[in-house]
Amino acid sequence: MEILLTLKIDKFKSIKLDIGCGENKQEGFLGIDKRRLKGVDIVHDIEKSPLPLPDNCASKVVMCHFWEHIKPWLTIDFMNDLHRVCQDKAQILISAPYGMEFRYIQDPTHCNPSNEATFYYFDKKHPLWNVYKPKVLHLEYFEIIPVGGGRDFNAILKVCKNCKCS
Repeated sequence: MEILLTLKIDKFKSIKLDIGCGENKQEGFLGIDKRRLKGVDIVHDIEKSPLPLPDNCASKVVMCHFWEHIKPWLTIDFMNDLHRVCQDKAQILISAPYGMEFRYIQDPTHCNPSNEATFYYFDKKHPLWNVYKPKVLHLEYFEIIPVGGGRDFNAILKVCKNCKCS
């Protein structure tokens, strides 16, 4: 891990985190990527836990075309660690190619095909959560978007740390 800025996170303030930002970090966000690129604030292999961030520091997380690169067998551990760094009710926004669409298959580094049912495994309100019982992330929104010869999806998950899930 290499931190490219002086990182002091006040425990009374929150950050917005752009995971796998590459050179396209969202304005106002802290960028983390495994490659040293313009805009990356923390160089870290995101598949290696723990993330180099304190507990409960993030109020919002975006992952724009990073999710599909996470090795499937690391997905639960990654999301559990992301849950750790997020505050209760933090939003996690994920954009990626949908399932086994052309845009997913074209890239040889894509290894984690997903659809709307994928995120039910993190939502305690859904029976699929019982398969792995990870930290709870409620699926708040899911949409499929037609994009040049295929489809992408946008998902919004909400971190649940103190909610009374049924």
